[in-house]
Amino acid sequence: MRYSQLATTTFLLVILFVTGQAQTPAAAQKYFQQGLRNLAEGNLESAFENYSRAIEISSRLDNRKSSSSTRLRANNLTSPDDADSITVIDPFTAIAYTNRGIVRCKQNDFDGAIGDFNAALRISPGLAEAYVGRAVAYRMKGDFDKARADVDRALSINGHFAQAYTNRADLRLEAGDLEGAAEDLDRALKLNPRVGETHNMVGYLRLTRKEYQKAIESFDEAIRLRPNIAGAYHGRGTARMALGQFDEAISDFNHALELNQQLPNTYMNRGLALLMKYEDAKAQADFDQCLKISPALKKELEDRVGLAKYLRTPKD
Repeated sequence: MRYSQLATTTFLLVILFVTGQAQTPAAAQKYFQQGLRNLAEGNLESAFENYSRAIEISSRLDNRKSSSSTRLRANNLTSPDDADSITVIDPFTAIAYTNRGIVRCKQNDFDGAIGDFNAALRISPGLAEAYVGRAVAYRMKGDFDKARADVDRALSINGHFAQAYTNRADLRLEAGDLEGAAEDLDRALKLNPRVGETHNMVGYLRLTRKEYQKAIESFDEAIRLRPNIAGAYHGRGTARMALGQFDEAISDFNHALELNQQLPNTYMNRGLALLMKYEDAKAQADFDQCLKISPALKKELEDRVGLAKYLRTPKD
């Protein structure tokens, strides 16, 4: 099991409500709220457009850099350094940048997201949510040191930020620090026990410890709280595979892939479960899809297929 491609929480907390300052135009707040609705509906393109309008209305460019190209860059921030070109007249803009950064993360535009979070933090250096968002973008780019620094910074600003503890647990689990991850998850659950992503992370911690039945219980709770977490279905399926519950595991992998068709490890594990059931043709189709998405998994896949075939062979 490759942890980082399966369990990553990438927990992004959208700021749902903000009280506009006296100078905040009503139109900016209107676009912001429409962006929230778009994001909740999964309409990322419209969410991006509406947050961009909110940003444009509630901010202005430095007069020394007011060329048309700079104006375009301020609304799109294609580079993390582009935020330096913006002078803001309303702290509301930081919230809009943070939420647009979340949209960009969901679109896998991690450099653009970092640019938005940089802009938010330039405006409001104490905005813990922006640090967590930037940590997620860095984590997805593989820059774990920067991700950890940002989560630590968020927690130094707000020590009761449950989601930040969950995200730090993700980073610690990726690094093999099981004790540190357990401490962060315990803190997160004490602060807010009704967050599906936290229970999902607990499930992966238990999976790593080979506590398979307890892992299933954690994934059950994650799914109860947030039925759309593909990683929770994958994790539960993986635990069920370890217990020899291949039909149940395949059902979970099916659910995970219904939610997200770009999970190479889920195709791999479903193929292995099918292989254990002697459904070799279906298994091969899953292995092919796994490698189509992630060719780098070839060696791991070959090793695991070899082990599965050995285990299913009757022994004298």
